[in-house]
Amino acid sequence: MTRQTLHEGWTLRAVPGAGVPAEVAERAVPATVPGCVHTDLLAAGLIPDPFGDDNETRLAWIGRTDWVYESSFDWQPGDDDRVDLVCAGLDTVATVDVNGIEVGRTQNMHRGHRFDVRSLLRPGGNTLTVRFDSAYRYAEAQRDRLGDRPNAYPEPFQFIRKMACNFGWDWGPTVVTAGIWQEIGLHAWSTARLADVRPVVTVADGTGRVELHVEVERAADAPLTLRAAVAGATGEVTVPVGERTAVLTLTVREPELWWPRGYGEQPLYDLDVTLCAIDGRALDGWSKRIGFRSVRLDTTPDAHGTPFVLHVNDVPVFVRGINWIPDHPFLTEITRERLAERFDQALGANINLLRIWGGGRYESDDFYELADELGMLVQQDFLFACAAYPEEEPFRTEVEAEAREQVTRLAAHPSLVLWTGNNENIWGWHDWDWQEPLAGRTWGRGYYLELLPAIVGELDPTRPYWPGSPWSGSDDIHPNDPAHGTMHIWDVWNDDDYTKYREYVPRFVAEFGYQAPPAYATLRRALTDEPLAHDSPGMAHHQKAIDGDRKLQRGLDAHLPAPADFDDWHYLTQLNQARAIQLGVEHFRSYRPVCMGTIVWQLNDCWPVTSWAAVDGDGRRKPLWYALRTAYADRLLTVQPRDGGLALVAVNETGEAWSAPATVTRLTLAGEPRAKTSVQLDVPAYSAVTLALPADLAGPEQADRELLVAEAGETAERALWFFAEDRDIDWPAPELDAVVEPADGGQRVRVTARSVLRDLTLFPDRLDPSAGVDRALVTLLPGESATFTVHADGPLDPAALTARPVLRCVNDIR
Repeated sequence: MTRQTLHEGWTLRAVPGAGVPAEVAERAVPATVPGCVHTDLLAAGLIPDPFGDDNETRLAWIGRTDWVYESSFDWQPGDDDRVDLVCAGLDTVATVDVNGIEVGRTQNMHRGHRFDVRSLLRPGGNTLTVRFDSAYRYAEAQRDRLGDRPNAYPEPFQFIRKMACNFGWDWGPTVVTAGIWQEIGLHAWSTARLADVRPVVTVADGTGRVELHVEVERAADAPLTLRAAVAGATGEVTVPVGERTAVLTLTVREPELWWPRGYGEQPLYDLDVTLCAIDGRALDGWSKRIGFRSVRLDTTPDAHGTPFVLHVNDVPVFVRGINWIPDHPFLTEITRERLAERFDQALGANINLLRIWGGGRYESDDFYELADELGMLVQQDFLFACAAYPEEEPFRTEVEAEAREQVTRLAAHPSLVLWTGNNENIWGWHDWDWQEPLAGRTWGRGYYLELLPAIVGELDPTRPYWPGSPWSGSDDIHPNDPAHGTMHIWDVWNDDDYTKYREYVPRFVAEFGYQAPPAYATLRRALTDEPLAHDSPGMAHHQKAIDGDRKLQRGLDAHLPAPADFDDWHYLTQLNQARAIQLGVEHFRSYRPVCMGTIVWQLNDCWPVTSWAAVDGDGRRKPLWYALRTAYADRLLTVQPRDGGLALVAVNETGEAWSAPATVTRLTLAGEPRAKTSVQLDVPAYSAVTLALPADLAGPEQADRELLVAEAGETAERALWFFAEDRDIDWPAPELDAVVEPADGGQRVRVTARSVLRDLTLFPDRLDPSAGVDRALVTLLPGESATFTVHADGPLDPAALTARPVLRCVNDIR
């Protein structure tokens, strides 16, 4: 068996047509494979950065153009029975020719294809051509043929099996790609090969079991031997003549269990599978690292409704999650190193689950391998989002093939704990005025409630499947009912103040979010606006949400002083995003175990944009990231309104009991105590305790001049409660002393407060795009100090580092 990659010597050219610029028409440019048209045109200097200013709009012609990739390669015949051209991923509507002869057509980005080409190959030079027809033209033709169906955006993304967010989203650019986006090459083999290997891994009563389901493709009818080994256990089975499937079971005594981060270690075991001829010759092989763990979903009705609780190794896990979108619109730009940085950022924010949203892709092997190694739980949506999807052909066949391929590919990964049928489509059918325009046409229900659960039940029976996000668990209950299953909360961002999160006590909230602009350095890299303003042309183009700026302003008006300039607006909108999500997360966590999970929208961005992300499109952490680190801490102390008063809630997401003395003090903004109480916290492992606060603490004498400070334990977990909104608080002018000194790889900024300093934050990227800081959103009382560590490629000016607009607090806006 030999494999020959075909990644070199490619050229790309546009098929002549309306809209193709003269400098591109009929010009062959070097092409990178794997890659896409946009990255090749960019490398050739034929287009500007698609993500700068409004270039996205001016490059829309790319998605409406047909493209041809061509390469020549040498091939020498051997004694192999078969030579296959293997295309792991073609985006999307492709015609593949070898030496001028068509070998196949594809129409699904989310699955691979294999073509027998041995009879077409010539000794010596050969030509391989892949033509990509416009995804728009294909999708619009299918829409016209089958009848239009509603969706969230005026784009035909549900009429093609392609990454939906390529067609634009309320956080993403419209850059409709084409290209050979995954590996392509020749695979020469004889007798038989491994077509599919699917391990079903279980563990119970100290015994691990790997049930290997193997499918072989034959070129000859000969008996075969299948061998496998894992963790010292070995096994062998014969595949008789005429048979194409086999099951081989391996038993492992006392395997170490794989745990999510924070619950234990992540031991992984090499699983090796070999297909042999009857004489012992190895014909093909397959290897993966697996982990032994159990996972189940508890939805047993209780007094509060229908819970949604993930159990890993029979331990209920409170999901501290966040949603994941494709980290770049051009998928080959997402390297393992880039993913590792995002995982590090997620883990640094105390996140334990990433939900892969249904408008993107089935994530890469790199993604899942990192999740396995780091203990990050993964929820994978099937790829349906915010639209009514047709179930007619060719889509049903394509969806089934795609789902079978991807479930089989991902079944080995212990980090994957939940399959979800779609994003918001069942909810959309109920609430988004779809039923009348659909007029009885298919919309995807058969996928979510019949086809996909059947495929998961057949191929991946150890993992739970949930038909949609959100979904209540029953057709008889509204799909977004907070008392049942999972829910999304979007009325807060769209219509209400973020304090409305406190009106919900969901069983599991799988989406909720609040917007803010990206880091200043990210804006300055992408936009040429002069001056930069919240409504300047580039900023306006990079705000994709409907009425997004109006909603940001509504949030500012409700809570914060009026910004005087762009610098104030930028700081305050980022601060408001952080506060909104921190309030929501802490509220939901305070109701553990009625609520057993929160998945914030969203971790990452794919370009420079005002969005709901905690990490912007250039990989910079927004203040929201720091707020999540606090709100998702293993031990959380929070003050919450309860029954007309206030309560101190302590949440413990560790395996050890949390016992500590705690104090709650009502203070003036000048730091003068007005009332105080001391309590003993005794919080069992994986639980929460609520303690009502005395009335003299919950009732201030002057709401605009007082706050509560709660502190617990030697590590001084702290929670604050303000009795009034910042816009109504009688803030003193900020007074502080700041000292800057060198530190390893950067500088330390020590700030000592002489007055209260509310949400003190450093923005060192304003001085150097390479600069970042270790903490943010620090509130200091008079006499308190905080140290910020800044890392940059070079030293920053101390005077600039400790002055506006780099060093900010709420009470410097007057």
